[in-house]
This record gives sequence, structure tokens and C-alpha cells, in this order.
Amino acid sequence: MVSVLILTKNEEQDIADCLKSVAWCDDVHVFDSFSDDKTLDIAQSFGAKISQRKFDGYASQRNAALTTLNYLHDWIFILDADERIPADLVSEIRQVLPVTTPGTAGFRIRRRDFLGKRWLKHAQISPFYIRLVRKGKASYHREINEVIEVEGEVKDLNYYFDHYPFSKGYAHWLHKHNQYSSMEAARWIEEHKGNFNFSWKKALLSKDFSEKRYHQKGIFYKMPFRPFIKWMYMVVARRSFLDGKEGITYATLQSIYEYFIVLKTKEQMQVENNGRV
Repeated sequence: MVSVLILTKNEEQDIADCLKSVAWCDDVHVFDSFSDDKTLDIAQSFGAKISQRKFDGYASQRNAALTTLNYLHDWIFILDADERIPADLVSEIRQVLPVTTPGTAGFRIRRRDFLGKRWLKHAQISPFYIRLVRKGKASYHREINEVIEVEGEVKDLNYYFDHYPFSKGYAHWLHKHNQYSSMEAARWIEEHKGNFNFSWKKALLSKDFSEKRYHQKGIFYKMPFRPFIKWMYMVVARRSFLDGKEGITYATLQSIYEYFIVLKTKEQMQVENNGRV
């Protein structure tokens, strides 16, 4: 009924638990970017089908996986190695897909983010992500915080999938977001040059979280003091303090990430304008 796609690069710490959560699936594909740890050995031990491709960008890697692999089923669940599919979501998918109309091409599913064993219920707003798509009907755009586009109707599911972004520790999270911030800064500069028009309506009302976040970021990036604004929003408006010390930690790390983007954007613009920092 459903195939599963997991993209990997050196995921030996997470891949086993991820694969355990999809043991119900008879068509699991691991699309690997030439890992040099034990990721592939672990994936093989679970019976996953393994393909490899040199990584050249998040969107292009996902698109290659969606278009070149031979899936047994008409529906594909797109998963990262640090994510899990709980049993209640599996049950809902099994109930919903047999009665899904041909015009439906995707499903939005809410995500629960965890820091350790603590669900960041308030710090992370559990947005909807399009992760279950009909074969041949989805493609990705943008290379950082990539946006998925689906040809057809997109509906919502009730249950969550789970995400463990700190499974490899704080150092790994900071290293990854240091890379992300460089890409975000470069993207912001290009969009600033191109005079992109960001929509308040889409930023506030779009049901597609990727589109909503794209326009929110475009507007948000123009605000002064945005790292502090983001921290205040998460702690005060979202009440992340109700998630305990984990909620405060997460809000602080997200604010640091925003500050990385601010600093790198200013640095790069100074280089382009003056030839030096």
C-alpha cells in the first residue's frame, strides 16, 4: 500500500530506530549520499533497498529519489533518518488510503519534535508537512528548507510523525545549522537582489507549512532584532517555558541560528559592496 523513502548520509546512530518504525512496510528504500560509516550495513540488515547518489542539494536529491527508484506502491512516505512513524499513524494511513479519491495526491501530517524524551509541544508548533505523496505527483524546490509541490489535492491526517533533531547531540545540531545559516544567508541576498514579493496572506493563512514558512521568513528577515523577536515569540507567545528547560533551550538555539543568518548576511553584503568585510 505504501513505499517508504529515507534519505541518508552517515546516519548509523539513527537509521536502526527509523527502520524499526517502518517494519510494517514491504518496500523501504534508503537513498544514500555515499555514507562512510555503518549506515548501509545497518540498512541491509533490515532488508532495505539501497541506492546511492552523490549529494548535490537537498531538493535535487529528493527529486532524484522520487523519480529514479522503482517503487512497488502508488504512495510514498518521505522520511528522514531522525524521524519515526508511530503505530497510530500507520493505522490511520491504512484506513484512509483505500478510500482516497484519485484526485488526492498528497497528505499533510503534523510533526512532533523532541529534545531528549521531551516533546516540544509549545516550543515547536507541530506544523503540517506533506510527507505522504502519490507516485509521480510531487517535486521539491529550493535547496534549503526545501518546498514540496504536489499536483493534485492535499488533505490532512490526524496523527503525528516524530522527529528527534538532537539525537546526535548539540554539537551536531549546531554544525548542521551553521551550514544551513550560510545557505539561508546566500538565499536571502539573492532574493533581496531579485526584489521577491512576499505575501502576508500566505505567511499567515497558507495551509501548506513550507509555503507559509517561506513567506514568513521573507517578511521576518526584513525585521530588525529578529533573533530577539524570535526568542520572545517562542518563549512568551508560544509559551515554550511550559516545555521546561528543554523548551527554553530550544528557543535559545533557534535564536542563535537566526543570529548566524544575520551575521553571515551582513558579512557577505559587505564583501560584495566593499570587497572586504
